[in-house]
Amino acid sequence: MASENWLEKDFYKVLGVSKDASDEDIKKAYRKLARKYHPDQNPGDEAAERRFKEISEAHTVLADPEQRKQYDAIRAMGSGARFSAGAGGAGGPGAGGSAGFEDLLGDLFGGGARRSRGGFGGAGGPRMQYTSTGGGDPFADLFGGAGGASPFGQPRQPAPADVETSVTIDFAEALEGTQLRVSQQDGRSVTMRIPQGVRDGQKVRLRGKGQTGPGGSSDLIVTVHVRPDPVFTREGDDLTVHVPVTVEEAALGAVITAPAPGGKIVKLRLKAGQEPGTRMRVKGRGVTTKKHTGNLYVIPQVQVPSELSEEAVEALRRFTELAHQPDVRADLLREAGV
Repeated sequence: MASENWLEKDFYKVLGVSKDASDEDIKKAYRKLARKYHPDQNPGDEAAERRFKEISEAHTVLADPEQRKQYDAIRAMGSGARFSAGAGGAGGPGAGGSAGFEDLLGDLFGGGARRSRGGFGGAGGPRMQYTSTGGGDPFADLFGGAGGASPFGQPRQPAPADVETSVTIDFAEALEGTQLRVSQQDGRSVTMRIPQGVRDGQKVRLRGKGQTGPGGSSDLIVTVHVRPDPVFTREGDDLTVHVPVTVEEAALGAVITAPAPGGKIVKLRLKAGQEPGTRMRVKGRGVTTKKHTGNLYVIPQVQVPSELSEEAVEALRRFTELAHQPDVRADLLREAGV
């Protein structure tokens, strides 16, 4: 892992642990935070995605003993410590400062440092020379560079661009969630999980499943399209269904049945003379996501017979006379000023 920015990042603070936390404490803290901020738990939440990347980077460094040792040493060097190396003799400020610096680097490189006579830049002072037991430049070992390179290593290669594609699924699959194979332009395919309650046009990010290059792997971003359903319409997490009812049911009231998601049915009581178009709510039977469950709304629609026998026509006229129903358009015409 590149260490150019280690001075600027407090990985212990990111994971919410102390600097002397045990390996087990670090592991527990990472698992708890990773579950909370994982992209699969927060689809489309860019802030959660950034937080997940910070948590993963912190865990990668602190969970590895060598990387943690290097990280702690770099942070200590950048915390305000000052080392001086002058021409003084033993016991002088120059000797004490150089000894402290040598001790720090000696601990850092596992005893691979040695002191030689001479000064840092002039004669008479303590001269320290360090060799890496791995055969390379110790600063290159520390900062990820190569011999003769900058102390902070070679410039990092940019990651490849994210790859975008799309899939189309049925309405029922969107409600329940599904698993499918997604093909990319280069011929590769990947299995992905469509989350329950996915919306039409929602984007699902698959981390590390895009292109692979010198700078790492990019993400695959899948736009999900949902086919319309012949029965249900969706608004947010709520569903609406129109249910036909007979003239008798609308006039006298009845218990009616209506379809619900998942091939189920619900029963509702239709009041006598209930105003047409009134929405009847079935709580908690709409779209279910990880964060919310919507409602199902049933709208009764009176189904008028299209063909009547002479006997039925006569009976209907007789019914109208007996019902004494007033002019149903009178209020409308009055409000219109007619």
